[in-house]
Amino acid sequence: MPGALSGVRVLDFTAVLAGPFATRMLADHGAEVIKVQSRLTAGGPAHNLTGYFAAWNRNKLGITLNLSKPEGVQLARRLVRISDILVENFSPRVMENWGLDYAALRKERPELIMLSMSGMGRTGPWRDYFAFGPTVQALSGMTYLTGSPGRAPLGLGYSYADHVAGLMGVLAVLAAVEHRQRTGEGQHIDLSETEAMCSLLGTGMLDSACNGRDPAPEGNSSPQRLGAPHGVYRCRGEDRWCAIAVFNDQEWDAFCQALGRPSWTVRAEFSSQGQRWKHSAQLDAVVEEWTSQRDAREVMESLQRAGVAAGVVQNASDLAGDPQLKARDFFVELEHPVLGRTVSDGSPIGLSETPAVYRRAGPELGQDNDYVYRSLLGLPEAEIERLTAAGVIF
Repeated sequence: MPGALSGVRVLDFTAVLAGPFATRMLADHGAEVIKVQSRLTAGGPAHNLTGYFAAWNRNKLGITLNLSKPEGVQLARRLVRISDILVENFSPRVMENWGLDYAALRKERPELIMLSMSGMGRTGPWRDYFAFGPTVQALSGMTYLTGSPGRAPLGLGYSYADHVAGLMGVLAVLAAVEHRQRTGEGQHIDLSETEAMCSLLGTGMLDSACNGRDPAPEGNSSPQRLGAPHGVYRCRGEDRWCAIAVFNDQEWDAFCQALGRPSWTVRAEFSSQGQRWKHSAQLDAVVEEWTSQRDAREVMESLQRAGVAAGVVQNASDLAGDPQLKARDFFVELEHPVLGRTVSDGSPIGLSETPAVYRRAGPELGQDNDYVYRSLLGLPEAEIERLTAAGVIF
């Protein structure tokens, strides 16, 4: 089944997560994505025979190309001539050092769309700083604001910034594709992952700019909208929790009914939403007395039946068996020639006419050299052998 981006060819010079996530979304929706790697650097999380690599690089073709050699750079230029989009997530100086910056590549293909993803963006005093998801989250203020009051920052636990940057990168690429369809013009997209994260701070930045207040960590409280109980409560079992949020008297009444209206629910300090919020520490303690005696899923289901917002804090095992995700075919199973059956997350975006299609697992290193160099570029066999022996296709 053709995807929404069928007929679009993407050169993928990305590594680790932010860039590969962006190009995977393009590949899932039909683009022909050619992942460019080198045996010199394909290690660690970039190693093809890891579950991590397979998850973020499904549906892509894989080639090897040594860009430290002049002939490798020339082959890259030839690939640009037959491509629509190039995505890279190096620090800004890398593509320039190879002579593969946008100013040079647009001479090869004027209508090229190039997405450059970096931690700080391509300008400014920090342009050459190295950055990964956790450092971007810290620099943006997100790590600080998602902690608990009076405690050291814990961070988000995973590279949320990489996912945010990947999503914003794809949105920018799609806008550029639409622009090119109307005008024939290509564009260079300069994406700063730190700025992408800063854009999500919203009320915190607004409060600082307009009111001069320095935003502080709020933990699980809900200062913008009075919620009480509002938090994550320990349940029965090891490291089992349930999030609960109650925002008005109607929801409070439903909450009390679901609990069987224990005597503490009629205390004066819990008689209104304002009072409950004012005495939230006391309320949290008695709520957790109730939740700690029950299974987290039982807590969620009993409160949801009553019309109260509640959700189990799911771990990986919970997600793998989640009935909602299974019903929507969220998990993608693909056969890998070495790893065997691989499982990864599917696209959460369901297009009715052109849904995402999952064709193949992540490529082995250089798996598609023959197709790309012979069929797309038209290199003769003798030339491919020579370039391989010279360490260019390596």
